[in-house]
Amino acid sequence: MKASILWLPLIFLSFTLYLYLLSANFPTSDGAELFKVSFPKNLADLKILSESLGEYKTVHSGYVLALFCSAYLYKQSFAIPGSVFMNILGGALFGSLYSFPLVCFLTATGATCCYAMSRMFGKVYVIKYFPNKVKLLQQKVEENSDGLFFFLLFLRLFPMSPNWFLNVASPILNIPIHLFFLSVLIGLMPYNFICVQTGGLLSEIQSIDDIFTSWTLFKLLAIALVALVPGFVMKRFRKSPSKTGHPEQLLKRA
Repeated sequence: MKASILWLPLIFLSFTLYLYLLSANFPTSDGAELFKVSFPKNLADLKILSESLGEYKTVHSGYVLALFCSAYLYKQSFAIPGSVFMNILGGALFGSLYSFPLVCFLTATGATCCYAMSRMFGKVYVIKYFPNKVKLLQQKVEENSDGLFFFLLFLRLFPMSPNWFLNVASPILNIPIHLFFLSVLIGLMPYNFICVQTGGLLSEIQSIDDIFTSWTLFKLLAIALVALVPGFVMKRFRKSPSKTGHPEQLLKRA
């Protein structure tokens, strides 16, 4: 028996309230100045937030880490756009060495929370409002069932894939949660790395287009295509006996 969809707004409001209380109640000290925290809407907002949190982190590093992780999971769990800003912010606050594994883990964990909520509350609604997309994705999943993990990797590595839809549709297609988690964790590593690395150069960036250039998108596409190779080989290998036939059948044909 599926849980009622009415639980979803309650979960969303509870998480929103928690995040609001966390961001509104800064630990106070003589060395830290209070300031307003909100999700950055553009690059200018991101630079201001990065500078403010960077100064505050020197006094309350644990609080800034908790706030960042909570905000990141909030966005990922409820499929709210803006992950690129969070990744860049992580790189600016914690450096590439620490922020890269952190955002990879948060991305996979938040996406898995989205997966779980879709499985519990949203299956009927996803099918109702996105029937064609679900049908197309189901067809592709069935065609690549022999190398499902590599196909899932390709979808995550491909720069134009709608990650939010993959998160909500995966439980409908009965994709195992462990394969889902690993495909997100590994598949979004190149994207996350590019973003957190940019965080160290945030002051030099003038627009998001400076990050995702044509050459960068081409490299992501090339990596995605490489991820398809193992699945293709496995599919060909498993189909080969049916094409050649058994020795007895070949003798009869001759």
